[in-house]
Amino acid sequence: MFNGTCLCKAVSIAVEGDFEHLPEACHCQQCRKQTGGFLMGVNVRKSALSISGEADVGWYASSKEVQRGFCRVCGSTLFWRPELGGYEWIGVSAALFDQPLPEKICKHTFVADKGDYYTITDGLPQHEGY
Repeated sequence: MFNGTCLCKAVSIAVEGDFEHLPEACHCQQCRKQTGGFLMGVNVRKSALSISGEADVGWYASSKEVQRGFCRVCGSTLFWRPELGGYEWIGVSAALFDQPLPEKICKHTFVADKGDYYTITDGLPQHEGY
């Protein structure tokens, strides 16, 4: 079980079981604008995620296909949720977890959109898109 909270603790999460995907970093313009940097997240099965304080979760439709979840109280970035029929995954911000994740990020996506104010130097794979 992996637990976490937003900054103000109005929203808490629990992910049951092991992660099936490795965390990754997204450098697209939308993730950069939402987070103030880039989004480091991990995709988990929706069925494995429990959310407490759901009334404090706000959703923003950043496109026809994606909803972005945030805490209505403190503004913390919480989720990245594709609106695709039958899609069983939700991206969870790695920053929410209270304990260390079992793995570090495995790749960088949308590096063609990354900000010009930083350099990626960790040697991990970099992809132009997803």
